[in-house]
Amino acid sequence: MNLNWIEVKIMTETPALEILCAMLTDLGVKGFVTQDKESFQEFLENKQGQWDYIDQDLMGLADCQTSVTFYLPDDAQGAEQMLAVKNLLEQLKHSENSGFFGSLELYTNSVKEDDWANNWKQYFKPITVGEKLLIKPSWEEIPAENQRIVLEIDPASSFGTGQHHTTRLCLELLETVLQKQDKILDLGCGSGILSIGAMLLGAESATAVDIVENSVRTAIENAGKNHIPVENYRAYCGDICQDSGLCEQIGGNYDLICANIVADVLIAMAGLFRRFLKPDGYLIVSGIISERADEVISVLKQHGFSEIRMQEREGWAAVLLN
Repeated sequence: MNLNWIEVKIMTETPALEILCAMLTDLGVKGFVTQDKESFQEFLENKQGQWDYIDQDLMGLADCQTSVTFYLPDDAQGAEQMLAVKNLLEQLKHSENSGFFGSLELYTNSVKEDDWANNWKQYFKPITVGEKLLIKPSWEEIPAENQRIVLEIDPASSFGTGQHHTTRLCLELLETVLQKQDKILDLGCGSGILSIGAMLLGAESATAVDIVENSVRTAIENAGKNHIPVENYRAYCGDICQDSGLCEQIGGNYDLICANIVADVLIAMAGLFRRFLKPDGYLIVSGIISERADEVISVLKQHGFSEIRMQEREGWAAVLLN
């Protein structure tokens, strides 16, 4: 089967290139083409007369903008990765270091992001996850013979449709340990799919947290679409690593924490999980490329957690701990 690819280009600044590429790698992006205006200017200034002729196309780089280009598969996985990339860019734009990263404008196939957004719905179809759930976007019909619990999700621009392996691995692990009346904390909630799935499976209440305001808004809207009582579903915008007031609002004594983010953020949060969790509660971490799973588990063990089970699928890992 021939696989088509989507070209994605992000405008940035020279000092941010290496860091941005590392962040994209943690989202599963493999292979980059970087265009660096400062490096080419340095080349022109230090070529020391060794070049009799420089091709005119190459000279055009003197006027280029610094950027990172990569390719995503033109399928459901690629579309979900695109949402993860957009979430990352939103976080960076609203961070204290936003100026360091430049404009972070995103283009696909040399067409601006908004044009791609008009076509992305084609990728998201109803899917079954675990033993009990069927996840569907609002615009799709479900089979009449369906006997599963239906989780209706509209991601807007937030990660979490159920198509990506990290989300599915999380939900599969969640289903194995969730008890009726459990209290759930969803860190890095995106579309709210994990906390809403937990509520539909019998949890009593859920708290969703994300650093991106649009994700929090989307999670609340999706909870409403799934008829989750307002009094049982709270959502907050903020960074628990930086905001002690937010940590106070979130509270504690949770039976289960889900954190489907990326390795570096999970490592940064490692010392906070116990603050929110019951002594005998469960932690599920996901969003981890397989190459970094041992690193994340090692840090969590240093903070008193024990690994129960790790599940992997196509280069992604999710881990259940207590």
